[in-house]
Amino acid sequence: MTLPSLKDSIQQHGLDAKKALGQHFLLDPGLCARIAALGGDLTGRSVVEIGPGPGGLTRALINTPADRIDAVEIDERAWPLLDELAGYANGRLHIVRQDALTLDAASLGPAPRQIVANLPYNVATPLLIGWLRQAASWERMALMFQFEVAERICAAPGTSAYGRLAVLAQWCAQCSIALKIPPGAFSPPPKVHSAVAVIIPHAEQPEPSLFKAMERVTAAAFGQRRKMLRSSLKSIGGEKLLSQAEIEPTRRAETLSIAEFARLATLHHADR
Repeated sequence: MTLPSLKDSIQQHGLDAKKALGQHFLLDPGLCARIAALGGDLTGRSVVEIGPGPGGLTRALINTPADRIDAVEIDERAWPLLDELAGYANGRLHIVRQDALTLDAASLGPAPRQIVANLPYNVATPLLIGWLRQAASWERMALMFQFEVAERICAAPGTSAYGRLAVLAQWCAQCSIALKIPPGAFSPPPKVHSAVAVIIPHAEQPEPSLFKAMERVTAAAFGQRRKMLRSSLKSIGGEKLLSQAEIEPTRRAETLSIAEFARLATLHHADR
């Protein structure tokens, strides 16, 4: 069987991007193949894709040696098209008709697992934080975000983009921007550039209660980022916590390294 073109499939099923779902369809086969390749060698891997829409990236993933592909799609308009696509995947493509925000994605396929996805912009950040909470379940993530969000994930201390997202992501993983994509690559074009961030979890991961402690510390520190830490961290120990961590109380959140935040989280966790 010959797979119909992506354009023909979209026309046949009358599928158009829905703003309410944060959809911007990526239709360039060459670009989709480049994104799939950022997952590395997928031989023997389970791959999760979030928000496949008309299946441009899904087609590229089918062309990899991945053992299993789970395409998670909440938009029921796309289901018939994706079901059709599954017919060409020799049983390797599974359509998951659920909301990715409430789904335990790591339960979909056996390890080693990866996520390769053009994420819906309106839920990309909460999805990433959820996956970081279970980073030990993932070998690698190649995720497309708005460029500004990708910058925030990979930002260095002392930069304007450095914040809570950078600390949580870089505490758990090695993060880098691998590909920048212009608005014109999408249908409809978004107002901003996009970028694929490659996130490779560290071999050792914090236990869930320590991760929650880091979430509390970073929420307090960056919730009032213009204030000195002795003020912004007052609700969770303030100067006492900073003294234990050997951090000057007059510093501000954006000047702290990941290691310094890790000290604060560990001490805060021990105090509870």
